[in-house]
Amino acid sequence: MAEKIPQLKNFLTCSVCTEIFRDPVSLGCHHSFCYRCLQDFWAQAKNKNCPVCKRKSSNDAVVNFSIKELADSYSGRQRSDPSDEAQVDKRGRHHELKQQLRPDLTALQARRRRHQELEEAYEAMVPHLKVQRVKTERRIRAEFEQLHRFLREEEEARVAALREEEEQKRKRILLERKTLQEQIRSLSEGLSAVEADLQKDGLSFLSASTRSRTSARALLSGSDPQLLPGALLDEAKHLGNLAHRVWEKMGRRTTFSPVTLDPNTASRRLSLSDDLTSVGRRDVIQKVPNNPERFTMYREVLGSEGFSSGEHCWEVEVGDLPIWRIGVAKESVERNGKRTASPDNGIWCLLHRSGEYTQGTGKTLTLKRTPERIRVQLDYDGGEVSFYDPEDMTLIYTHQHTFTDNIFPYFGVGAAGEARTKDVRVCGVSSRTQL
Repeated sequence: MAEKIPQLKNFLTCSVCTEIFRDPVSLGCHHSFCYRCLQDFWAQAKNKNCPVCKRKSSNDAVVNFSIKELADSYSGRQRSDPSDEAQVDKRGRHHELKQQLRPDLTALQARRRRHQELEEAYEAMVPHLKVQRVKTERRIRAEFEQLHRFLREEEEARVAALREEEEQKRKRILLERKTLQEQIRSLSEGLSAVEADLQKDGLSFLSASTRSRTSARALLSGSDPQLLPGALLDEAKHLGNLAHRVWEKMGRRTTFSPVTLDPNTASRRLSLSDDLTSVGRRDVIQKVPNNPERFTMYREVLGSEGFSSGEHCWEVEVGDLPIWRIGVAKESVERNGKRTASPDNGIWCLLHRSGEYTQGTGKTLTLKRTPERIRVQLDYDGGEVSFYDPEDMTLIYTHQHTFTDNIFPYFGVGAAGEARTKDVRVCGVSSRTQL
């Protein structure tokens, strides 16, 4: 028996604390441990692998009542009262059930926190909706007031031109009429003289006839009067295609941007112009909701319209801004976590930092001059995003990729520092830079 005692002790010893089991539990691999030792080991290891064989446990540890009875007997912890043993067994089961329930409690708490966060986000969106509506309505009214002002000015100008034409032609007609009236008076006087001479006889008629004939022929020497052409108003000039011509003139006076920025994607550290064509970095954090579309980790913003086919191009004025990123990004680009602005992360762009140009993977690009404007050209179907210096259409770099996602214009803006340029601005492509 003495030879078997060390073997029994080894059998009843926890391999974690190396002491006789207390509240022993067994895993699916049949290794047993003190309940508290196992829980502490799992908490430290951050997994539920067996401390001995490292096998992952698919179920929670089960109380091993047989080993518990032997361990308590061996160590002198055995109880003489059966009711005490029942109480211990009951407490063990309760403890086990509580441990099984704790992960559910933690998950429920996390789920509630997430719901509360979303509820707070929605609560913040309600007043922001009003801010957006007021700001956008003010901008709409301002734009239409400009259009109304243009139409009123155009109306007045055209009515004034009509009245000016009427006045000029009225004066011309009155002048012609006055000339005719003077000619009619002269003709009437000559006609009366001729008629009077025709009433004379004899020597009196002979002496007057030569004078009358000379006077009559002088009055008849001029050409017959004609009505002047163009005496009436040119109604066709004033009314013909009026709406179309006004529309064309309005179009020449209004500006068009091939890309407008989406304020719902803009980082809180960015500020957009009222017409949504310029963006710059600001030190003051904008008070806007944390909606899913918004970039929260980096100072970035997307265009409002995505592309899934075709060719598209736009130019961006960067001036002497020291830090900027310009290009395109896929719709599913990461907007909250850490990542680089690289093709591997769904961003194909040109990066500039203090005079150095890169293309997202760390490759430095050499430019013969420092452009203040960059042209971006997307060929979705051809799988290319190219960047040009529009001054002479020098190619800076071309990304090649087979696009499958919806692709949006992408902008990132750094601090301006002492630069005169504070914002980058999207503009159209001038005719001289068309490919």
